[in-house]
Amino acid sequence: MTSPGYLTISRDLLISRIRAIQERSSPCVLCPRHCRAKRKTGELGFCRTGIHPHVASFGPHFGEEQPISGTCGSGTIFFTGCTMGCRFCQNYEISHERMGRELTKQDLAYIYLHLQALGCHNINLVTPTHQLPAILEALLIAIDAGLQIPLVYNTGGYEDIDTLRLLEGIIDIYMPDFKFADEKTGRILAHTPDYPQNCKAALCEMHRQVGDLTLENGIATHGLLIRHLLLPERGEESERIIRFIAEQISPNTWLNIMDQYRPAGDIRRFCPNEYSDLLRRVSDEEVARAIRIAQECGLTRGLEEENYTPGS
Repeated sequence: MTSPGYLTISRDLLISRIRAIQERSSPCVLCPRHCRAKRKTGELGFCRTGIHPHVASFGPHFGEEQPISGTCGSGTIFFTGCTMGCRFCQNYEISHERMGRELTKQDLAYIYLHLQALGCHNINLVTPTHQLPAILEALLIAIDAGLQIPLVYNTGGYEDIDTLRLLEGIIDIYMPDFKFADEKTGRILAHTPDYPQNCKAALCEMHRQVGDLTLENGIATHGLLIRHLLLPERGEESERIIRFIAEQISPNTWLNIMDQYRPAGDIRRFCPNEYSDLLRRVSDEEVARAIRIAQECGLTRGLEEENYTPGS
């Protein structure tokens, strides 16, 4: 099995990267908002998260893509808060209402090691960006205690490229979602200014670092896996996203076209007439169209592995 990146870079380089991430966190410029919250003095930004790790839940997860979950599960850690504010978030209590509890970095390191001991194939960091300093500090502790499975960076795609550059050689698998092709859609539905521009730059940087997804015995060890959550009546945006991935990232990209949108979060309370279509699930026709476009673009990795049953 290939060694994870954090075991192959020098310890001095790893420590210097952690210090650089810490500096970016207060005043905070970790995400594209650059809210400059002084988190070391207790000031909270959009994510409403301080300097200590805040975790909602953790454990083996078998519902991720097959190369991530494998046979023993992905060691998933759901971090509280988020740099985005998606109105339809299916983890609304975690991302918006801050469900979870504050831990120490030693506690978080123990979670990494516990998930490894359970046989998980990787450590799956869900919405990690705003908690990167604590995540990496805990990583250093866990390395000394024997951690040796890959790190998965599971994100909504709203990333700052300078922050991402500091993760080169540390993160093994990037698993971003590319949600919106229109700036207005991202701004209104997720409170994310300039989402498409930032997501495109982030995906290019991720691919530069890790390349296409690499498997060993069917399990991902390195590379980029992109998700796209289909939204009702947003087929044109989906087409633009799919074509960007094929033309600007790689036609060998592992793409998961997700059809499980449902009107979760506060979308029912929000919903002006312009977005009333978001009160339904995506149709079989919308799913089939997106898959057809992906196949026409040559993006078949992932599609043949997933079970796209209409109406599932």
